[in-house]
Amino acid sequence: MSKGQAARPPGRVDPTDVDAVTDAVLAASRLLVAVSARSVAAVDETITLPQFRALVALQTNGPLKLTTLAAHLDVSPSTATRTVDRLVAGGLVDRAANPESRREIVLDLTSEGSRIVNEVTRRRRLDLSRIVARVPPEQRRGLIEALTAFTTAGNVVTGEVPHDNIWA
Repeated sequence: MSKGQAARPPGRVDPTDVDAVTDAVLAASRLLVAVSARSVAAVDETITLPQFRALVALQTNGPLKLTTLAAHLDVSPSTATRTVDRLVAGGLVDRAANPESRREIVLDLTSEGSRIVNEVTRRRRLDLSRIVARVPPEQRRGLIEALTAFTTAGNVVTGEVPHDNIWA
């Protein structure tokens, strides 16, 4: 809820009130983060959400140099290095010489890293399907339209390119 504003009854939000819409998006984002965190913890409670983001980035984009991974995650190379070190130690990511330039190191998922991403995504999808099933059918079209518009607007702001493998 925006500072200084009274609680709004559900369904009584003025769609031109950016603060009201932002409050609704924040509430939904808390739910989505909780679903994601629960899905990751159910598969491997030692993996953090930032580490899982790195695994998804590698699965989505294929082998990457560390600096490229850091850019995908919008973190510093030193932060990415610490994250990758933990994932390598856990057997989820491999470091290897770039076949095109032996001076460069590339990162890629191991089969276990890929299995974890797939299992977490499966669990998250199942949880989200249960939530969507509770949305009245007559409101689902509006949900699709709103989420599609929100994702498109976010991609314009962040410069992200939509892809089939969903994070987050």
